[in-house]
This record gives sequence, structure tokens and C-alpha cells, in this order.
Amino acid sequence: MTTTQKPIRLALGIGLALAAASVVSGVAEPPSESRPGSTDAQPAKPAAKDPAYVLDHEMKLIDGTPQRLDGFKGKVILIVNTASKCGYTPQYAGLEKLYADHKDKGLVVLGFPANNFGSQEPGSNKEIAEFCSKSYGVSFPMFEKISVAGKDKHPLYEQLASQAAPIGGDPKWNFTKFLVDRSGHVVARYDSRVRPDDKQMVAKIEELLKAEAPASKPAG
Repeated sequence: MTTTQKPIRLALGIGLALAAASVVSGVAEPPSESRPGSTDAQPAKPAAKDPAYVLDHEMKLIDGTPQRLDGFKGKVILIVNTASKCGYTPQYAGLEKLYADHKDKGLVVLGFPANNFGSQEPGSNKEIAEFCSKSYGVSFPMFEKISVAGKDKHPLYEQLASQAAPIGGDPKWNFTKFLVDRSGHVVARYDSRVRPDDKQMVAKIEELLKAEAPASKPAG
């Protein structure tokens, strides 16, 4: 062997040894990009909004204080559009009694004054509050006057109207009642002629009150 061949063979031997070492060491190849149709995990899609859940609204109490309706979640809720100069206005007394008799069990009545029907709620929020307090001793939450029907109806009543029959549709008159369960879902509707002491409505309320309130999620 000539002296010029030795360095060449030595270099080849070193190269082969390094290649074998890289295989033994188990160096991983860089990950390949996901291919179309692969089974790689995909980001979860956001859950669809539940149309029957009606507490995702911020309203104002009749004194102007902001109040989110989901603050009442866990209670059974009776939503009523009210008026001060209507033939059904005396139902305020029955609604107050219904509230007083069942509030400790978890019932709350929410009153929403509206001037949609016969212009029978013409007063200001202050006048309505004074009327309800002096005439009927109303202690359940009353809210600022809103529209509950027509093109300008409040989003809460837009959602109530969008429910499937027999719950959906605009109120036909003052003192239409929507019943909401403890989880915040509207479950029944009663028209103006149904009095607050109606046996079937009271029985439904008492049935819903027996259900356990949903567990609240931890803060944060």
C-alpha cells in the first residue's frame, strides 16, 4: 500500500463509524406536517347557544340599576309584562301574593312594564314604581319600561318570541307570563287571562321549585 492510499482509507473508516453512531443514538427525525385527512386532534368547536336559555341579558331595574338576569339563575322565574291602566292591572296583587308565598322556596317574579298594548303604561319609570308600591305593595323586582312586541321589542322578548310553539310568539296583551326553570330555560307560557292563583300554573311552579338548583361553577 502506498503512503497516499492510507489517509484516504482512514477518512472512509471515520465516516462509516460516524454514520453507524448516529443510527445507534436514535436521533429522531423532525415531525412531519399533518396531512389532509389525518386523524390529528382538531380544536374543539364552541358549543352552540341554547335558544331556550333566556337569562343571558343585562337589564335595568326600575331605579336604573343594572341587573343581569343570570343573577336569578337557580330560582324559578315568572316573567310578566305589566301595565298600570289595564283591566288586568289588579293581577299585581295576585303576583305579589304568589311571590310572597313562594319566594322562600326559590320563586321570583320579574315585572317588565310595557306600553305596547292600548297605550296602557304611559307613565315614567318613577311613576310606575310609585304606583306599584302604593297601590299593590309590590316587592318583587320591577324593571325599566321596555317594548315587548313589534319591531322594536327588547332582545329578551325577541328571544322569548322565537321559542317553539306553544311558548313562542309576541305577547298578545299585558300580563302575559313566561315561566323559567331553575336552569334558566323557559318552559311554559300563560296568557293574560290566566290569573296568578291559577291552579295549573301554581302546580307547575311548585313542580319546578322541587327540582334542585343547578350547581354553580367555581369563580375564575
